[in-house]
Amino acid sequence: MGQLQEFVITFKDNKVVYSPGESVSGTLKITTAHAVLFKDIKVNCQGLCGVTSKINDTAWTVEEQYFSSTLSVADKGTLKWGDHSFPFKFLIPASLPPSFEGKYGKVMYRVRAFIDTSRFSKDYKTEKPFYLLSLLNLNEVPDIHGPSSSSITKKFTYLLGVKTGTVVLKAQSDMKGYTPGQVIKLTTEIDNQSGKTTGTVVACLMQKVTYQTKKPTIDLRTLAQVEGTGVKADKQVEWKEQIIVPPLPQSSLAGCGLINIEYFIQVSLKSPVASFLLPIHIGNISVDTTSAQPSRPPPHTPDPLCSSTKPTKLENSSRSEPSSYNQGPPTTTPTPAPRPASHPAPKPVPRIRVSTSSPIAPPAASPSAPPAEMDNLAMGARGLAIKAIPTKRHTQLGAFTRPVLL
Repeated sequence: MGQLQEFVITFKDNKVVYSPGESVSGTLKITTAHAVLFKDIKVNCQGLCGVTSKINDTAWTVEEQYFSSTLSVADKGTLKWGDHSFPFKFLIPASLPPSFEGKYGKVMYRVRAFIDTSRFSKDYKTEKPFYLLSLLNLNEVPDIHGPSSSSITKKFTYLLGVKTGTVVLKAQSDMKGYTPGQVIKLTTEIDNQSGKTTGTVVACLMQKVTYQTKKPTIDLRTLAQVEGTGVKADKQVEWKEQIIVPPLPQSSLAGCGLINIEYFIQVSLKSPVASFLLPIHIGNISVDTTSAQPSRPPPHTPDPLCSSTKPTKLENSSRSEPSSYNQGPPTTTPTPAPRPASHPAPKPVPRIRVSTSSPIAPPAASPSAPPAEMDNLAMGARGLAIKAIPTKRHTQLGAFTRPVLL
């Protein structure tokens, strides 16, 4: 470094991760072996985005600057032999995109220092990066509540084009937004309306990063992949799987016009070839599922105009049954009239049947699961039993796989 033995930037408390609206403060440390004449010593704080069409190239094709602030810590003079310290402090603007680094560009923040020397002397510069973390609250994303679902119907030929068939592929994720560490619950239905066994069904968690150059560059990568078995001829099946969300940058970079990040689940059949996408969002604050639940109806309040006499179970049952079940007009007394001892009262005929169609059954009396004798089978739209299929392979690839370029 010539006349300088040390020329470094240090942040207060060695902090390197900040949030928008915070201050970046630290010290510029300079140690000289000899006296150094200088015209100016400056410290600059800068935030920018740069993109390129060549992988890992820092000669940006397009740049976008968010802010740049410069502080002059020393005017023209001489740095004597020894140690020198110059404090600095910068306020980070409140509306900035978070830090991001990809194959074809980055959103970066840094503090730089410059020593301008005399005309024929060497100038000095150094820099130190810091990182900006801006939390994405998924609850602020429009239409975030509820599942993400889609379907496709594929008609195809087989046996050298002699026969035709149809496959209906449907899939649904339990939510539209997730945070790293959460589990994506995916349910897929395959209705094979043909005489040929299908290929395997595959679900992939994908990341798509678009870099806005003259011709947009797309970096598409698979983060996780699960594969289920094929479906036999004329069968309806259901495939349930789970995918753990790895550590990932958040969806979109609010305030950045050059880099766009998207996530989706790709569900596909290998044969016949059929696929679709389920868009999802990745954020830092998870979706509040309680706010999306319908409110429960208020408890029933007795009519104050009704009699305060509590009816018996038999009377309550007879009021909720059709008129054909009634044996006479209602009486004003809560108990039946006494009968002679020589003629005992007959046993009442049972009026409540164990049936989901009973007139006194509650509105939600339909079963929530198939009967036990169905062996966990459900009936599909075509009247066929739907059975679960197993998973052949589950691969959690993480966020740093080899990109696939489109």
